[in-house]
Amino acid sequence: MFQNIVTLSHHIIKEKVHKGAHVLDATVGKGNDTLLLSQLVKDEGSVYGFDLQADAIAITQKRLETESKYKNIKLFHADHSQMDKYLPKDLTLQFAIFNLGYLPSGDKEIITKAETTAKAIEATLPRLNKDGVLAIASYIGHPGGMEEFLKVELLVESLDQKRYNVGMFQFLNQKNNPPRLFVIERR
Repeated sequence: MFQNIVTLSHHIIKEKVHKGAHVLDATVGKGNDTLLLSQLVKDEGSVYGFDLQADAIAITQKRLETESKYKNIKLFHADHSQMDKYLPKDLTLQFAIFNLGYLPSGDKEIITKAETTAKAIEATLPRLNKDGVLAIASYIGHPGGMEEFLKVELLVESLDQKRYNVGMFQFLNQKNNPPRLFVIERR
């Protein structure tokens, strides 16, 4: 079933993303979601990926060169809060994903921040198609993680219910501050 937040988010991705869709990976990390999104949208779609860390972009680029047969990805070495500077103005998204926190096995001092993440979410929401989904995995076990989670929670719970369906999933019986997954669907 759903062993962790990653398997749950990948289940949602597979349900919502289809051939020809335009999608966003706002925090590419090691390219796990980026690769899956690329495989689902195929050559007819596009994947836009952002990361603040050059290492993450390099790791993802190398991975995509060896594991993806599609040339549908545009990577940007930039903070996700800057996405409007890079994305086409008229781009609408079927799906977007954020994995907050730090690069796994990377520098744990370099993390996503509450303010810039809120700005990025606010830039993403109006780009969602009708029935488009934004998934946000919030990792809370590191310094700054709980602050960011609370900022995101406050932002998404205030969204107009006539325009968005908002839910949150968390594992209640797991130790060590398991991450939470917000799922926002545009109506």
